[in-house]
Amino acid sequence: MVQTLFGSIPSPSFNTLSLGPFEFRMYGLSIALGVIAAIWISSKRWEARGGDPSDIGAIAIWAVPAGVIGARLYHVATDWKTYDGHWIDAVKIWNGGLGIPGGIALGVIVGAIVAKRRGLDVVALMDVVAPALPVAQAIGRLGNWFNQELFGRPTTLPWGLEVSPDKVFAAGYPTGTLFHPTFLYEALWNLALAGFLVLIERKKKLYPGELFTLYVLGYAIGRLWVESLRIDPASEIYGVRINIWMAIIVALVTLIVFSTRRYRSHPHDAPATDGSVSMAVDAAATDGSVSTAADGTPSESDAAGPEPDEPDVPAAPASAAADPQPDERPSGDPPP
Repeated sequence: MVQTLFGSIPSPSFNTLSLGPFEFRMYGLSIALGVIAAIWISSKRWEARGGDPSDIGAIAIWAVPAGVIGARLYHVATDWKTYDGHWIDAVKIWNGGLGIPGGIALGVIVGAIVAKRRGLDVVALMDVVAPALPVAQAIGRLGNWFNQELFGRPTTLPWGLEVSPDKVFAAGYPTGTLFHPTFLYEALWNLALAGFLVLIERKKKLYPGELFTLYVLGYAIGRLWVESLRIDPASEIYGVRINIWMAIIVALVTLIVFSTRRYRSHPHDAPATDGSVSMAVDAAATDGSVSTAADGTPSESDAAGPEPDEPDVPAAPASAAADPQPDERPSGDPPP
């Protein structure tokens, strides 16, 4: 039954915004604002690395629509039962229903193709957009709030989410029941993830591509626990929601990729430390030089110390070296 709570989060009573003759869905506006924020953040980060900020906009023109298409295809593919018998609703994206994994996948693929054709460093660009993507996702999650969708199971916590009576009834609970605001959980998780990525980028030396890998890993972990709270209808495999399976698989794969790159990379791929140059001298040390590895550690021959000094032997004069000594003459020749 409904419990008396100290407070709750109300849901908006509207999901559209009218400006004169135009009407905008708050779900779409939330996604658009998230995209704008991601482009702005990425442009600033790319410019700080010496790149042309206009590159980000040129890539986004292709990557963003591809991401939206990929997100919709993923949603329909993993929740096809919702559209069974009325497939025309599958194209009504304004009613909600975007699968972020599909959006990331197709958006990154198309963005990488465009970047490659422009002669840009694809891996560097992936690291640039890594903190921007979770910010966009956090803003986009507000659309679920306006649509009063994708909330979690009932809760008595003071930040429980209020939804309209028809939504409560459709979920099978009595009027007044509060639910976990999973949209808010995921939004806060994504913002924290963005901050973590920026922090670790400044504090640690990472291999190219590792920042993006950490983003994917962090998102998968967050999606795993948020998805476990949701009660909206979803396709399942062995009684487990498909998105939970996907989060587990993605987390494991990215963890393996990150660990493999971190521990099995060649020395010349190691991140350089500030103010130093990573170098390895393979040639033998000559004329008193010391052979050093990339970390500055002397080689085994140098670590053993210098060889003992040998007494200097004066070089023989050229004439002496050319003529044999008396006792070295052939026995058949008389002495001079």
